[in-house]
Amino acid sequence: MSSSLWRFSFLSNLTVLRSYHSQPHSFHNVGDAVSFFNRLLQMQPTPSIIEFSMILTSLVKMKHYSTAISLSRQMEITGITPSLVTLNILINCHCYLGQTTSAFSVLANILKRGYHPDTITFTALMKGLCLRGNVHRALQFHDDVLAQGFRLDQVTYGTLINGLCKMGETSAALEFLRQIEGQLIIPNVVMYTTIIDSLCKDKLVSHACNLYSEMIVKGISPNVVTYSALIYGFCIVGQLKQAIRLLDEMMKKNIDPNVYTFSILVDALCKEGKVKEAKNVLAVMIKQGLKPNVVTYSSLMDGYCLVNEVNKARDVFNAMARWGVTPNVQSYSIMINGLCKIKMVDEALNLLAEMDCKKIIPNTVTYSSLIDGLCKTGRASHAWELLEEMHVKGQPANIVTYNSLLDALCKSHHVDKAIALIKKIKDQGIQPDVLTYTILIDGLCKEGRLKDAQEVFLDLVIKGYHLTVYTYTVMINGLCKEGLFDEALALLSKMENEGCTPNAITFETIIHSLFENGENDKAEKLLREMIDRGLLEKL
Repeated sequence: MSSSLWRFSFLSNLTVLRSYHSQPHSFHNVGDAVSFFNRLLQMQPTPSIIEFSMILTSLVKMKHYSTAISLSRQMEITGITPSLVTLNILINCHCYLGQTTSAFSVLANILKRGYHPDTITFTALMKGLCLRGNVHRALQFHDDVLAQGFRLDQVTYGTLINGLCKMGETSAALEFLRQIEGQLIIPNVVMYTTIIDSLCKDKLVSHACNLYSEMIVKGISPNVVTYSALIYGFCIVGQLKQAIRLLDEMMKKNIDPNVYTFSILVDALCKEGKVKEAKNVLAVMIKQGLKPNVVTYSSLMDGYCLVNEVNKARDVFNAMARWGVTPNVQSYSIMINGLCKIKMVDEALNLLAEMDCKKIIPNTVTYSSLIDGLCKTGRASHAWELLEEMHVKGQPANIVTYNSLLDALCKSHHVDKAIALIKKIKDQGIQPDVLTYTILIDGLCKEGRLKDAQEVFLDLVIKGYHLTVYTYTVMINGLCKEGLFDEALALLSKMENEGCTPNAITFETIIHSLFENGENDKAEKLLREMIDRGLLEKL
């Protein structure tokens, strides 16, 4: 090549590289990254390995791990020697793809080339093992690495603690924190927060608060993730006042709550039927300059549906697009369920059709809500068609789905078909629950098949099912219909002995039957008991 051509080529390559370095992560898609990689590959002289590593890093950020691995192989084929950084990227890619054997092969390659693996290398491998659920193997590898004289950092230990917590081994994670504390590393906010989050998800909120207090004493400042974890913990155990107190505390400390933090509170308040308070939290969120997301709005919709204000839920649903938020399958499912509960099934079916137009795939919850709505409005044939559609679209029906169909069969006097359906779903590996059998018991009693109902009830007791007040009430009602009042009263006594408190409906069922059959003394005695329990007003 002549000197002028060489100079032109060099300047052209330099322009390309400068353009890339001015916006190193400006790739809009994987195609742009691959195209630029190929341009680098054709340059003369070949750019440094740093340039190639930057592209691989961009691909990893876009989660195109297989592409990054493919390009790494292409580099080696063309004679470009990988650096430790490149090989670490390669390990990360294999780990995210679940290819831990290949990741360890890259470690062997690092050693073969005479490179010294660093903390990033070992942390990536441990993370890969944790992602595959091999946390104990990751811990063994950690011990082997230490035995070889290597030092690890806070990221490594945070990774291992996170791995233990994700496996549900929160106690082991806390014990591991105690082991490394002061000996190997100084614990940081990430390690503490990971364990606090896991404790809260296990509803061990008091333990989480103790760990939080320990953090403060040790001078480790909690962050938004720490507070969000604790707020979630208080919400799931029903301590909403404590959750709101924590929100106030973090804001006073100038720790800005994020969308997730506010959404936790909105959801918890809505589940308690406190929609007005949830809207107040939403107002504070917007005042803070945060934009509610689809989860926030879906929680608000759910809250409105729970307090039977479905029209307000629909207003939120319809307004989401105007607010720049696209409804997802959860949003549609909440709206469909709300409409079905107030018997507006045709409107719910219209939303199902809308989902199809927008290529949003309905899930089991969506279909189950519709099937229940159709069954309760006497359109069981359409419900069975939807069940078939579920199978065609690969959405598995669950026991909730089948309970609605069983109820419809029993109410339409097809109890034997209901029994056959229970056998069928058991053959499919779906375990019937107490509600399944309660529906069947009720159906059998209403068909005058008390003996069969009693056999099912006894079978539940023998198998150790946790019987609900509804199950007992249904069985008591069946006994009363046959005039077996002594047996009904004995069962009332038994349910209390089993720790199941009868409600107003249970008492009313027996009292009504006793009065109808002239058993006035027994009826009045139960009526006085109801008054003593404060249940009479609930009739």
